[in-house]
Amino acid sequence: MMQLRLPGVNGRMESYRMSGTPIPVTPSAPPQSRVAFAAAHVVADPLAPVDPSSACALDWDATLAFRRHLWQLGLRVAEAMDTAQRGMGLDYATTRELIRRSVAEARACGGGIACGAGTDQLDVRPGLTLHDVVQAYEAQCEWIEAAGGQIILMASRALAAVAQTPDDYARVYDAVLSQVQEPVILHWLGDMFDPALSGYWGHSDALAAMEVCLDVIRRHAPKVDGVKISLLDDSLEVEMRRRLPAGVKMYTGDDFHYAHLIAGDDHGFSHALLGIFDAIAPAAARALGALDHGDLATFHQVLAPTVPLSRHIFQAPTRFYKAGVVFLAWLNGHQNHFRMVGGMESMRSVLHYCELFRLADQAGLLTDPERAARRMGLLLETAGVA
Repeated sequence: MMQLRLPGVNGRMESYRMSGTPIPVTPSAPPQSRVAFAAAHVVADPLAPVDPSSACALDWDATLAFRRHLWQLGLRVAEAMDTAQRGMGLDYATTRELIRRSVAEARACGGGIACGAGTDQLDVRPGLTLHDVVQAYEAQCEWIEAAGGQIILMASRALAAVAQTPDDYARVYDAVLSQVQEPVILHWLGDMFDPALSGYWGHSDALAAMEVCLDVIRRHAPKVDGVKISLLDDSLEVEMRRRLPAGVKMYTGDDFHYAHLIAGDDHGFSHALLGIFDAIAPAAARALGALDHGDLATFHQVLAPTVPLSRHIFQAPTRFYKAGVVFLAWLNGHQNHFRMVGGMESMRSVLHYCELFRLADQAGLLTDPERAARRMGLLLETAGVA
């Protein structure tokens, strides 16, 4: 077993002996008992001559290769979501190109894909109207449909800024859902992921907001494949899941409680649309395969060690979880650098990354422990840690 020295929670150097058994990364069939999307990150181009504070450049080869990795494991890809730094460095022009390339790649290799439609081409400014929001949503939906992707109707910062009442939310969603061609996935993202979405659906109280969302879904049930909620509240998700119209899926976006929500109870279960599935893809594929065979014990055995890792990656400020996802992708060789769009790798501390390394090892998610240890050492050296 390899041993290295890492700073502990107090910053003092401690000996850490790696003990995890890497989960094999082997091709897997798509799960049959659950629909499982991994919200995929993007790989920045570290050598592009751009100012990261105002421009975005991607390494397209590495970005698409990571999506093929997810498809090979049987997972579907949720494209251009917040995990891909949507609204946090990924600009609208690059988003469109990302969707175009990823949908074409999915078609070429038979992978499942759905893509985020938002309103991020709008500047939130005085004078913005609900009509502007509807038009922005419609333009992005049309782009995704033309490319051949399924739509994930993302929560809108512009709508949160403009709407005055719950009825304003209902009017916007009514207008958009009445025009989509195929059933969409609604996306309710909590303000812990994006503070600009505080009070979404016209209420600060989550139960009252849920009623508005459910009313929209009931009116448009044939146009709604499912709803993803990312509120980190498992009891709220279960309550909403039990109240959905027949045929409308609940997709968990709860990166704290996903294991038991996917396993379900006597009244039902959640499907998955998770950012953490980007980071734990081999474990997710293995666990879902066990679930297909009714092996709930193995399902929990595989996923249980990933939950502390996920809770660490998604700790407050939760919106910076993308840095942990990309860090783990670097440790595992999916990209040859640890740079992010907008320089967001700096939004977590060195101590945070050290604990992430330990938890990933213990969960069996460092596919090549020697490479991971070497790269962990490079990060420490860069940070001035002897």
